[in-house]
Amino acid sequence: MNFNSLAYLVFFPAIVILYFILPGRKLRNALLLAASYGFYMCWNPKYIILMFLCTLITYLDGIFIGIAKKEEQEKVAKNKRRTGRPRAYIVTTVLFMLGVLAYFKYGNFLLDSMVRLFALFGVHLRIPSYDVVLPVGVSFFTFQAVSYDLDVYRGDVEVEKNFFRFALFVSFFPQLVAGPIERSGHLLHQFDEKHAFDAERITRGVMTMLWGYFMKIVIADRAAVFVDQVYNYWPAYNGLVLILATVLFAVQIYCDFGGYSFIAIGSAQVLGFDLMQNFRQPYFAVSVADFWRRWHISLTTWFRDYLYFPLGGSRTTKWKHWRNIMIVFLVSGLWHGASWTYVIWGGLNGLLQIIGMWLKPFREKGKKALRIAENSFGLRLFQSIVTFILVDFTWIFFRASTVRNAFGIIRNSFTCWNPWVLFDGTLYTLGLSQVEFHVLLFAIGVLFIVDLLHYNGISIRNGILRQPLPVRWTVYILGSLFVLIYGMYGPAYHAASFIYFQF
Repeated sequence: MNFNSLAYLVFFPAIVILYFILPGRKLRNALLLAASYGFYMCWNPKYIILMFLCTLITYLDGIFIGIAKKEEQEKVAKNKRRTGRPRAYIVTTVLFMLGVLAYFKYGNFLLDSMVRLFALFGVHLRIPSYDVVLPVGVSFFTFQAVSYDLDVYRGDVEVEKNFFRFALFVSFFPQLVAGPIERSGHLLHQFDEKHAFDAERITRGVMTMLWGYFMKIVIADRAAVFVDQVYNYWPAYNGLVLILATVLFAVQIYCDFGGYSFIAIGSAQVLGFDLMQNFRQPYFAVSVADFWRRWHISLTTWFRDYLYFPLGGSRTTKWKHWRNIMIVFLVSGLWHGASWTYVIWGGLNGLLQIIGMWLKPFREKGKKALRIAENSFGLRLFQSIVTFILVDFTWIFFRASTVRNAFGIIRNSFTCWNPWVLFDGTLYTLGLSQVEFHVLLFAIGVLFIVDLLHYNGISIRNGILRQPLPVRWTVYILGSLFVLIYGMYGPAYHAASFIYFQF
């Protein structure tokens, strides 16, 4: 069930009520585990077996790693040779989980790439593709489960011996299908705590959820209508129409995935759990590297800790450092989808960071020569605009269905200068009426102001909570009515899926 579905608006309050009625921590965790598995089964019940199997294997691997590490410590104390069993266990489990991803997510992509590679040398292979449904959230829960084993192997966390608590860690429904990708050291121990009913905490959680719904169904789903119309029929458009669609896609994907994250974080907060922040005003970033410190933070830090650092990180030669960045972002691109468009998107983000590092000495000299203060408003504004343009350019490859289409969209974007489309009503023929388009612009303006305030350390939520009770409830009611009235709903109130569900 989607967060933005009527089913969730019934499911979640029911779980919250039952959760706080139940007296003990064990009963509450049992409820959450049953609810999480039921939540996941709403998409494709048979894939609950896959999630259970991944959970069981990573749980047992953690046990085996813990036992093997103790045995090795005893051998070291007795000056005996290490067995290497902990390493063998973690390598086996990581390979198994990567195999799960490869089968469900990358099978046809690998076969098609192999056929194309052989065709370059005149060898034409006929390999039938296989039809397999991608399990929702598989990239997220496999990464979360594997991170636990890696943490146990590195000695960062203790072995979790309670299987049901570990299963809840892997399947916790607020962040199950699209993150944030939690770490065992942050989330596991929270299932040992008893969360009391706290009206202020619940209010904060509901406000966070409401902001997520605003981002998703008011902005993202409305922008998607315009973007889909233009990108699905891109040969018919050029110039500013394509450029505006690309800008709106940057808004759409931020509000879609950011909206999901806020609903997930708010849902968990209502129940008493703290999930990690996943977005931090990414479009105010002053460099591409800064953007990735603010965008999908749980995935970025996952790759940093489990891939970038093991490769050597920045504590190596310049060329190896740049190599490590490219590896991380190429893998990140492939993680997002089985298509060369995602690989190119990831590669471009890595390349832009390397170019930024290479140009840094020249930028520093330029700022000194022009006497530009490092933290001046004008400089940061210029850096943010340039960063947005660069990031938005890479989004073309993320959104386009093929590499050929991406280059076609880029070409058409600059083949015609047509500023009149902003004033002659053309924009109101691309899926959104004049009223709907203006609602979208207004909502984006609200998003910009709120993000700008948060970027400067001003919390809207804290400000609202400090107001008298009548003022607070007026804001709650008006905010809820705005989302209900101006949200985008499909036929029979069909909830639009979140973009990151496909990853």
